[in-house]
Amino acid sequence: MQAWALNDASTARAQAAVARAIGAIGRAPFAAEALSGLHAAFGAASWSVYRLRRDAPPTLHLSASRGVPDTTAACFSIYRDEGLYRGDSSFQAVQALPQPGAAVMLRMRAEEAPSADHRDAIYRRHGISERLSVACLEDGGALLAVNLYCHAPAQGFAAGTVEGFGLTAATLLAAVRRHLDDEAALALPPPRRERLRQRCAQLTERELDVLEALLDGLTYDGIAARLGLSVATVKTYRARAFERLGLHFRSQLFAAFVPPGA
Repeated sequence: MQAWALNDASTARAQAAVARAIGAIGRAPFAAEALSGLHAAFGAASWSVYRLRRDAPPTLHLSASRGVPDTTAACFSIYRDEGLYRGDSSFQAVQALPQPGAAVMLRMRAEEAPSADHRDAIYRRHGISERLSVACLEDGGALLAVNLYCHAPAQGFAAGTVEGFGLTAATLLAAVRRHLDDEAALALPPPRRERLRQRCAQLTERELDVLEALLDGLTYDGIAARLGLSVATVKTYRARAFERLGLHFRSQLFAAFVPPGA
């Protein structure tokens, strides 16, 4: 059995984290801004929000990392593409609820992952030591999960932060749902950089910088001046990025990432 003493300081940090998430609702940098508060309050180095469905692959709605390499999209791709979600029993407590709507808090250490493949491919490979989640069933049977991750060298979330998360988890879940609802209503395409990441999670920050500059219409000289790099280095980043994306010509980049009529 686990027990935690109530702590006014941890409660205040948790409330501040949720307030920051609420303040970021409807804004493009929601994932990063919300994580900054979650990191300060709970020590979360990354987080993700996804939906699990009974008859379809899961959907990643947002994710971000702070202080560690951002492997959230890559982890989710493994989870989805290798079918790990099909054997994911870690949300059974939520799926067993008789009615949708109630929020459930879950805590899972790396060694408690539902299968060896899940543990090794996601947690061990990417240095994730623990997951702290709040989830709920939705009308129609989908499950919405908000997941915070603790990364090595930390062994897990501190007891005080877990207690604080429990006090505010339902409000955080409501804030995330509101943000997702607002995004769906606006039906705006994701920012260009995010769309590039969605196409290839392995793109580095510098490669993304160069791709965005190309999409802005800059020449190699212009990109070099913007980024403070040599033209040769710009060309190297461009070649690597195109190889990752399976592109050969700049026109293909524009066709893939510039909306018609833009």
